Amino acid sequence: MAAVLALSSLAALAAHAAETFAPDDWKHRQTISIDTSADGVELKQGASLVPLALRLHSGNFAFAEARADGSDLRVTAADGKTPLRFHLEKYDATNELAVLWVQQPKLTPSAKTDALQLFWGNDKAAPASDAKGSYDAAQTLVLHFSDNGPLRDATGNANHPRDVQPATVAGPLGGAIRLDGSAPLIVPAAPSLRLIAANGFSFSAWIKPGDVQSGELFHQGTGSQSLAIALAGGKLTVTFNGKTISSSANIAPGLWQHVAVTLAGKRVLLYVNGAEAGSGELASGDLGGDISLAAGYRGDLDELTLAATARPADYIKALYGSQQPDSPMLAPADDDEGESVSYFSILLGAVTVDGWIVIGILMLMAVISVAVMIGKTRFLVTTQRANRHFLERFRAESDALLDPDTEAARAIANGGEVSASPIYRIYATGIAEMRQRFAARGRAGGLSDASLNIIRASIDAAMVRESQRLNSQMVLLTIAISGGPFLGLLGTVVGVMITFAAIAAAGDVNVNSIAPGIAAALVATVAGLAVAIPALFGYNWLAIQIKNVSADTQVFADEFLTRAAELHSR
Repeated sequence: MAAVLALSSLAALAAHAAETFAPDDWKHRQTISIDTSADGVELKQGASLVPLALRLHSGNFAFAEARADGSDLRVTAADGKTPLRFHLEKYDATNELAVLWVQQPKLTPSAKTDALQLFWGNDKAAPASDAKGSYDAAQTLVLHFSDNGPLRDATGNANHPRDVQPATVAGPLGGAIRLDGSAPLIVPAAPSLRLIAANGFSFSAWIKPGDVQSGELFHQGTGSQSLAIALAGGKLTVTFNGKTISSSANIAPGLWQHVAVTLAGKRVLLYVNGAEAGSGELASGDLGGDISLAAGYRGDLDELTLAATARPADYIKALYGSQQPDSPMLAPADDDEGESVSYFSILLGAVTVDGWIVIGILMLMAVISVAVMIGKTRFLVTTQRANRHFLERFRAESDALLDPDTEAARAIANGGEVSASPIYRIYATGIAEMRQRFAARGRAGGLSDASLNIIRASIDAAMVRESQRLNSQMVLLTIAISGGPFLGLLGTVVGVMITFAAIAAAGDVNVNSIAPGIAAALVATVAGLAVAIPALFGYNWLAIQIKNVSADTQVFADEFLTRAAELHSR
């Protein structure tokens, strides 16, 4: 019941989301394909709720068709109907340059099935840029450095640095800042910025250092009880309690590079340009107080972010991949109508490992069911043809065939065309018993009532065996009929549980992050029904055919005993 209520609530949310966006009201749209395969930016595990950077320029976007301030822009999922949260960092219609950030609910690993739909061209559209909603609850600070005026935190936490107006230069995305190392950026202490080691911590930024030998990028805490991320000796370093971990990759001067650090408990990982570049353990602890950024750092800085969780490796790689110039991860699709990605591929791409396990079991059940139905159909067709052939001969010469000593009774036993007939096997059982009775007592005495009862008992036993033969393997179809939907329901319930657990961990609830997981979870139920429904139809048809064969066998047994008694009773 709880799962049903949850699904009903999610359906209501999805319906509400669909009502707030009508694709037909926009004149133009463009599909942005997302490539997480080896041809793009390869992700092994995938990631969720990732803010992706879309760069718009004259080569991929018609600025003249949109409003001058870009307020009519909208972004949806691949279906072209589900709105996604986004915000504009920069929109310069004059120079035809823009940077748009979109919260992608899920990135499927090693796939080319994910996509975004970008809409524009609606004079009546209200502005929908939502910087606060573009990030999950774990994101505590985002500095784009494209602001005109004091630096502002793009998240909803309002962790704005103290009034500083550094020199603005061109960055890898929008604007960047140039620092001479004389004055750090100070972010005042706040509850959201408190570093809780058990929850984890992530730092990322684009840097273009003029000096790679020294300069801090991040510092929180006092004395030895502090965490510092810095450049030292041409390396990215992390220091806590006097212990330092350095990157294996060098930091080059005068070039834009993406650096990131994650902390989970004591485990520290360093990344350079999306790739892991060092790891180790530090005896970390909880920290609070003001945060100092870029103390002693000389160079350019852009897109600095902090999060109160340890971002997975694929999350870091997706950040770097989407923010690169001419990103191989994001590209306009050839079809500007957004039909290149099907619902079917989206659903399959969102199925979790447990869902595939259930679907795999159901596929095995489906193969077995089909094999049983095909094999049983061929068996029954052969059986019915052999029955007809035997009955035609029996009707034509029944008296001769009911005498075990006649040539006809001996000859029919050698006829291969009747060997597959259960009616023939009933006849053969009866004739064999008659032959034994005659051999023991002679033909003159005929068949006594006791002899007829013995023959009847032998025929009844043969009919039971024939019934077992006819109904063999039918239990596999009943298992598929009754077990398939339950297995599918199990896969759906587990998928729903995993989806809600992921939402709880991310701390963000919206229909865009819920819908793919729920839709994929329902694939298991569909697979269960796909197994059960054909098996149900096949079972009912086969059961009727088996019933007909059994009825013909019963009728013949009665006829055989009646005629035998008439011909041979005393």
